[in-house]
Amino acid sequence: MSYKALYRKYRPRTFEEVAGQKYITKILSNSIKNGKISHAYLFSGPRGTGKTSLAKIFAKAINCENVENIPCMKCDSCISITEGTNPDFIEIDAASNNGVDEVRNLIDNVKYAPIRSKYKVYVIDEVHMMTVSALNALLKTIEEPPANVIFILATTEPHKILPTIVSRCQRFNFEKVNKNEMMDRLQFILNEENISYDDESVLDLICDLSDGGMRDALSILEQCISYCGNTLKIEDISYIFGILSYSDKITFLEKIVNLDYQEILRMIESYSNRGIDFKKLADQMIDILKELVIYDYCFDPNVLRIVKKNDTLRFKEKLDVNIKLSMIDILTDFQNKAKFVNSIESYFEIIIL
Repeated sequence: MSYKALYRKYRPRTFEEVAGQKYITKILSNSIKNGKISHAYLFSGPRGTGKTSLAKIFAKAINCENVENIPCMKCDSCISITEGTNPDFIEIDAASNNGVDEVRNLIDNVKYAPIRSKYKVYVIDEVHMMTVSALNALLKTIEEPPANVIFILATTEPHKILPTIVSRCQRFNFEKVNKNEMMDRLQFILNEENISYDDESVLDLICDLSDGGMRDALSILEQCISYCGNTLKIEDISYIFGILSYSDKITFLEKIVNLDYQEILRMIESYSNRGIDFKKLADQMIDILKELVIYDYCFDPNVLRIVKKNDTLRFKEKLDVNIKLSMIDILTDFQNKAKFVNSIESYFEIIIL
C-alpha cells in the first residue's frame, strides 16, 4: 500500500474526531437527529480548519444506514463516501470549475435522483473563485433545489461571494483550532505512530507554527518526523523552521536591555547564517514584551503563556512599562516596513540598535 500523508491518514471521519468547531458539529448532528436538514450550507473560515472534512462527515451522517450511530463508518454508504466511490457525493473544485458552462452541467445533473443514497450532496470548495455569472446561474438552483439535493459551499473568503447566495445558506464560521485541542490531537497521532518527543514544548511550537490550522499542523509534524526520526526535539524543529528557542529569545532581549551592542550584532549575524526568519522573530519578541507589560500591570502569573515567571523579574527593574511599549511600537513598525526593504537583516540590525 502506498504511503499516505498524515493529514490524509488522520482526516476526521466522525463528528467526534473533528478538532475544534464544537458548536458547528453539535448543530449539524442535532439537525440530523431532529430531521431539520437545510438545503444549503456555507462553511467559511481559515484554511485547514476542517470545512471540507466536516462536509464529508455531514454527507455520511445524512445518508448513513445505521439510525443509532451516525455516521457508523460500517455501512455501504459511509464506506463508499469515505473511499470517494459514491456517485451521490460530488466534490467540485471551484478554482478549476468556475465558469457558467460548468455550472450549467451541474444544474442539469441536479434534477436526477440519487443513485445509491438518500441524499445527493454537492460540495463546492473555494466557491468564491467562481465568476459572478456562474454564481448567478447557480442562484436559483441553490434557492430551490430538489428535495433530495443538498449543497455545501466552502470558502476561505466569504466576502467575495454574492450576498444573494449567502442569504440562501445556513452559514457556519469556522475558527482557528484551539491550541489545547490541537495538542491533544497531535499527542494522539504521535502515540499511534509510536513517535516520542522531548516535552510539550515540541507540540506547543508546532501549534504556533500552524497558526490554528489542523492540516498545517499535521504537515509540519510530518516534516519534523522526516528530519528527527522517532524522537522529536525542540532544537531540531527550531532549526528546520528557522526560529529561535525560548531561552535564545530571552537571552537576545537581555543583551538589548544591557546595551551589549557587539554581542547583539554578532547574534543577528549568526541568526542570518542559520536562516532565522526576522519577521517571525520580531513577532515573537512582541508577544514576549506584551506579556511582560501585562504582568507589570496585574502581577498575576496566570496571565503568562510564553514568559516564565522568574524571567519577568529579570526585566522588571531594567525596563519601564513605557520603554516596553515603545519597543513594541518599533518592532511593529519593522513588520509593516520589512516587505519594502532589500536587506531585511540590515534593517533588523538598525531597529534593534
